[in-house]
Amino acid sequence: MASSSPKLFTIFLFLILVVLLFSTSEVQAKLCRGRSKLWSGPCINSKCKRQCINVERAVSGGCHLDNTGVFCFCDFKC
Repeated sequence: MASSSPKLFTIFLFLILVVLLFSTSEVQAKLCRGRSKLWSGPCINSKCKRQCINVERAVSGGCHLDNTGVFCFCDFKC
């Protein structure tokens, strides 16, 4: 009977570890990228990021290449 207690404890710790590993992988938020709706003009400097975060309430932003040029893109939580 005394030898079964350490085995049960080990199994219990293993199950807790498995649950923690799977639950932390689901916490990561996904981001959706889209062109800024309020940015006008060429995207050359880092003001695009400030515009996305402060005005459009995005998580991040930056100048990225599109098919026709470089534009301000904002990253929103999906």
